[in-house]
Parts: sequence; structure tokens; C-alpha cells
Amino acid sequence: MTWVLVSLLGLLAGVVSGLFGVGGAVVIIPGLVLIAKLPQHTAHGTSLAALLLPVGLLGVLEYSKRQQVHWAYAGVVAVGLLIGAYFGARLAGSISDVTLRKMFGGFLLLISAKLLLS
Repeated sequence: MTWVLVSLLGLLAGVVSGLFGVGGAVVIIPGLVLIAKLPQHTAHGTSLAALLLPVGLLGVLEYSKRQQVHWAYAGVVAVGLLIGAYFGARLAGSISDVTLRKMFGGFLLLISAKLLLS
């Protein structure tokens, strides 16, 4: 049953990512923690591994067909992501699972409040 739910989680994350342009991590990480009972750190790593190809390639292809990708900005952001993801992952390794979970939850609340109030 867990495999079915995790598969549905991937489908939901893909729809959310394609629809709103947000990383599927906002759906995948809580789902992996709550449904698959993965530790927070493992959920983060699994999410990054899962997102790498499908979102990065297929989502971009569809937006690119409609000329809805600013390639220069995407390149600049990608450089920041490359550096930031490395250091973020190293930092996460020094934080407890509970603290990382609370930080992620706080981040989601902050972003949600900002979007709802703007």
C-alpha cells in the first residue's frame, strides 16, 4: 500500500510542480515523512533525487515550447542552485532530524502566509 501511495504522491507533486511552477519538494517531502515514514533527512535526499530528471527535463520542455522560459535567468539561478544545494545539503547533515523538520515546516508556513497575504 505504501508503494501505491508514494506513486500517487509523485503524480500529485508533478501536477503541482507543473501547474504552479514550484518544486515538487513542498509536496514530496511531507508525503515521504508522513506516508512512507522516512526520516526527514532521507525525505529531503529522496525528493532531490526524484525531482532531478522529470521536473528538470520534461517540465522545461513543455514551458519551452510556449516560449515561457527566460534562459538567461534560468542559467543564473542554476548556478546559484548548484552552489546552494551543495552547501544546503552539507548544512542539513549537521542538523537533527527534528530540527530540520521544524525548519522545513516553518519555511512552508512563511511562504504560505506571504502568498496568501499578498
